[in-house]
This record gives sequence, structure tokens and C-alpha cells, in this order.
Amino acid sequence: MIARDAVGPPEPAGAAKTSVDGMSGYGQTDPAARAKMPSSTPPESIMTFRITGLSPESFQPLFELSDEALQRIGARRVIADDPRMPCRVSMAHAELGEELLLLNYAHQPANTPYRATHAIYVRKLADRPFESIDSVPEVLASRLIAVRAFDEQHMMIDADVSEGSATGELFARLLDNPKASYLQAHYARRGCYAARVERA
Repeated sequence: MIARDAVGPPEPAGAAKTSVDGMSGYGQTDPAARAKMPSSTPPESIMTFRITGLSPESFQPLFELSDEALQRIGARRVIADDPRMPCRVSMAHAELGEELLLLNYAHQPANTPYRATHAIYVRKLADRPFESIDSVPEVLASRLIAVRAFDEQHMMIDADVSEGSATGELFARLLDNPKASYLQAHYARRGCYAARVERA
């Protein structure tokens, strides 16, 4: 039941190489360093925000499964052969040759009309969730991002798209709505979940 949003059609089982959205690549640097690059910051006068990656705890045991076992749960083991394969834990692009999992993730599990799952990448080396305040990582700032605002009942109350330096401003603007409890950022072109955004 895996949705191949970020990378095109599913690869065969095994450590198959997979490409992503076909956008232009970037120079190879340490993923953790790239994740911390401040690509966009909001004006001091508007609300601050915190971006968080996913916890690696539920994903790490999956790397020990065989390729056949992964396929049975709708997941794939892939080897990065493109510099733009974004990890949802570290919020960094994988290095070429890195092992990742491509799997379906319930990013909106609440029992509402907006309940949703989609495909995500997770790097095997990602051992802690990304977190930043008022700084948009390069994996978000370098793409068109769809941002959805949810209230305490997990109902969507607003949404918009942004790109580049405008992304941080959009986060702050949506969170300025007192009815907004949190935001979810998605890669707009493929539709896959990217990150959670809350008030700092």
C-alpha cells in the first residue's frame, strides 16, 4: 500500500537505487550540517515557530528486516543515488550511497476526514529528530511547500503554499491564528509529508 510520492514508481525488492523528483542537485556536504543551514527566517515582529523531524525509534528496527519482510509491509530498502532524497527524521538530504527506507507513514492519524498517510524517506544513520526554531532547513527551503494548519480537533482550518525565503513567513502567519494548534508541511509537487511545525 506504499505511495511512491517522492520518487516515482516503486523499485523492485532489494537494495535498488532510486531517484527522486528530478530537481537539480546540490553539492555534497554532511547531512546534519545541511539540515542546520538557516535558509529562511521570519521577521522578528511575527510569531516564532519550531520545526521537528520524526522520532527514529519506530523506524530503526525496520532496517533489520529482510527485503522480503519489508515488501510485505509495503516498504522498500533503497540506496541513495540522487542528492535530493530528504530524510524525515534528520531533515537532511541523504548522502550518495546511503541506505534509506521508503515506507508509508500515517502523518495525520486522527479519526477525522483529514486522516492521511503517505510515503517518506528515513535514513538508517538518522539517530535523532531534527529540531530548529525560526530556521527553515534546506530540504524545505529548496522546494515548493504546501502548509496545512490544523486546530485542536485535527481539522484543517487554513492552507497555503510557499517557496524559498517565504516559507518561514508562511509558518509564522498561519500560527498567528489563535485557532491553529499545529502545522504540517508537505512537499507540494509530490504531496508527501515533510515536517511538523508548532509555536516555539
